[in-house]
Amino acid sequence: MTALAVYACNPDTTHGRRYPEPPPSSRNEFQRDRDRIIHCTAFRRLEYKTQVFVNHEGDLFRTRLTHSLEVAQIGRTLARNLGLHEDLTEAISLAHDLGHTPFGHAGQDELNACMRELAPEAGGFEHNLQSLRVVDELEERYARFNGLNLCFETREGILKHCALRHARQLGDVGVRFIERTQPSLEAQIANLADEIAYNNHDVDDGLRSGLIDIEQLQSVEIFARHYVAVMRAHPKLERRRAVAETIRAMINSLVLDLTETTLGNIRKHQPSTVDDVRRLPLLAAFSSEMRAEADELKHFLLNNLYRHSRVMRMTIKARRIVRDLFQAYLDEPRLLSAEYRREDPVEQARAIADYIAGMTDRYAIREHRELFRMD
Repeated sequence: MTALAVYACNPDTTHGRRYPEPPPSSRNEFQRDRDRIIHCTAFRRLEYKTQVFVNHEGDLFRTRLTHSLEVAQIGRTLARNLGLHEDLTEAISLAHDLGHTPFGHAGQDELNACMRELAPEAGGFEHNLQSLRVVDELEERYARFNGLNLCFETREGILKHCALRHARQLGDVGVRFIERTQPSLEAQIANLADEIAYNNHDVDDGLRSGLIDIEQLQSVEIFARHYVAVMRAHPKLERRRAVAETIRAMINSLVLDLTETTLGNIRKHQPSTVDDVRRLPLLAAFSSEMRAEADELKHFLLNNLYRHSRVMRMTIKARRIVRDLFQAYLDEPRLLSAEYRREDPVEQARAIADYIAGMTDRYAIREHRELFRMD
């Protein structure tokens, strides 16, 4: 690891864990967090959770697990470029989707709707908060505490956004939302690494699926510019390799721009501690030109991939599965194992949300089939 910048998080001066533990003997504190995340149950389940395409639709499409690995790779590169702590950035990147439901955003949106309509006192559902809940409460691996007992710096990076009413209940990691301060630079770049990863691999998966094509993408500046350059350099290159080269070049341009713009912001504001970073405006950013190109790509994917009729059909099915399961468990809690039954109605709704959010795509489909098919 390169030398840490003065504005980087340092594991020797971490704000600590919720439950005090002896320091690790052969790792730093952020490495310990990274390792705990990789070994937890919720991380393994990401292998069978949707990114865009439902898990059983094909072996070559991204899942939440492969997405998280790509985010971690991009995040570590950015951290190295900026003198930040690579292990902390990797830990945040690997944990950021631990609370995601089956069926991607469709599952999240429907579970939120169910909570708000059928159990409004429970406070809805948001996968970002659920990721924190997984590492703070739901994982059961250690004798002395629930959750993974991660460092404050990792936990604050996982919680990218939060409503004030939730922030007031979250203790130390909720303070910045109340005081309107920023997270560490490691958290800021993990958030943008997430954006770089999903926009670019969704282009790849969209082309692989046949739902979008290269001709359509020619209208998107960042793709068209790099694709033309690739074909000019390699005019006889087969389509599959041309797409891979183009996406590699897109990612590289985004990483370089983010690095240079962030370094410029650091030079301008001159933070000398992590606390300085927290009090300043967001420092990690794209240039205005690259921000516009990234937003254009995001808009294209929304209209042409995420709202494609084939994706929308699966979205409708997914939302119905989530709603049917939630309603069935709420009406008859005895369908649940004892660990998910609660006396209090609000706690029962939250336990049902925990259970459904923890399901993989194929488990949710199988559970729905067993509950609602008569054959």
